[in-house]
Amino acid sequence: MMASDLRKSMERLGDMIAEASIIVPFTGAGISTECGIPDFRSPGGLWTRNRPIPYEEFVASQDARDESWRRRFAMEPTFAAARPGRGHRALASLYGAGKVPAVITQNIDNLHQKSGFAPDHVIELHGNTTFARCIGCGRIYDLAWARERFDQSGAPDCVGCGDPVKTATISFGQAMPEDAMDRATELAQACDLFIAIGSSLVVWPAAGFPMMAKNSGARLVIINREPTDQDDIADLVIRHDIGETLRPFVGN
Repeated sequence: MMASDLRKSMERLGDMIAEASIIVPFTGAGISTECGIPDFRSPGGLWTRNRPIPYEEFVASQDARDESWRRRFAMEPTFAAARPGRGHRALASLYGAGKVPAVITQNIDNLHQKSGFAPDHVIELHGNTTFARCIGCGRIYDLAWARERFDQSGAPDCVGCGDPVKTATISFGQAMPEDAMDRATELAQACDLFIAIGSSLVVWPAAGFPMMAKNSGARLVIINREPTDQDDIADLVIRHDIGETLRPFVGN
């Protein structure tokens, strides 16, 4: 993006934010890459190195569950060390100013919560990898407990009902969380500015929310390094570094 075009786009973004009453950010992996968390699809991303384990396979196979947990614990230093980046902090500033009621995210890294969002105001479409949950009764477990069990006897089972325990994330083939989907729908339909940040907008049904907001009368901004299939319906597209683009909105 040419420097002059970028400057004009960032000025327009600032005007749109100032004019908006209800801003709903929608974030994908791109907002967290400057925090050291790799994305999934790009060259060198997690899915180019490891085939995703579908939910049905996790349920059916002890080997798949063991491999799933092995991968998660291998990533623990990365997740534990990650701190909110400029994009997270900018959105938290807008949230603190009352412009943003909540954030919708495809991310599982807990960084919006760390940046200052109340947990109830982070709508996690794909779950959260910083804790675990029984797939049967829903009992919550911390990762330290899961690690201890894994080291003793492999992938952990629930001490209550005996069903497998997995990270509290949504795997391929697993039902989307109904409450999160309902709340995201309400937010998309109620806002007057919807900002999609760092998402390739190819994973459905999550990718439907920018279009839903646009169809409900909101302005749509897309900030992403690569083109998306929804660029043509956006009011503003900025293809530039996310942290640099949102840095002017980081509060003191």
